[in-house]
Amino acid sequence: MRTKREAVGKTCTYPGCSKPNLARGLCAMHYKRDYVSSLGRCKAESCNKPAFNKGGLCGAHYAKMRKYGRYDCGVRTPNGEPSRFIEKALSYRGDECLIWPFARDANGYGRFRDKEAKKTVTVSAYVCQKVLGQPPFTDAEAAHSCGKGHLGCVSPSHLSWKTRTENMGDMVLHGTSLRGTRSPHSKLTEDDVREILRLKGELLQREIAKLFGVHKETVGAIHRGERWGWLT
Repeated sequence: MRTKREAVGKTCTYPGCSKPNLARGLCAMHYKRDYVSSLGRCKAESCNKPAFNKGGLCGAHYAKMRKYGRYDCGVRTPNGEPSRFIEKALSYRGDECLIWPFARDANGYGRFRDKEAKKTVTVSAYVCQKVLGQPPFTDAEAAHSCGKGHLGCVSPSHLSWKTRTENMGDMVLHGTSLRGTRSPHSKLTEDDVREILRLKGELLQREIAKLFGVHKETVGAIHRGERWGWLT
């Protein structure tokens, strides 16, 4: 019985191989042999496992990086240490960044379990609230004047409440915004987007999408200025 991939002709692009495509145009065997092997070994100290992705980490260390913001830390955080660190942070008056040494989210922002609220919260927003009071307006965000929130900074003197637009504007000025080609999920370059904009009205969106290997909704969002709007 033919699989769905075989039915639409998606087979391995390796010369002489007709097995079903698994990923990156290769079957399971050639994907593991050619792509995965090209990544080398995990860069974590004392780890000799194959790298999981281009970040140079094996599956276990990659998962740790995603959860804790660093791959060279222990899985467990000593009981009470996050709360004690926050107490010190609230009384910190220095001008230097105060870096959160415990768990972080995938974007690098510190996270901890707020026992009173019974939920996990962002440390910078928690510290901002304790120092400056409740957010002054709906959807206010804790912004970093140092531009190092993604590195775990929780210094009270660097925090302030800002709107989403203001915060994103600061990130662009600091060079930390993940817009455009900075995004790890971006499939397009600025030149691609300019060409997509130029082709508006000349080709159908689905034809443009096929040309650049993206979904037609992506093309529509670019034409409406909802994505890559600074290039319009």
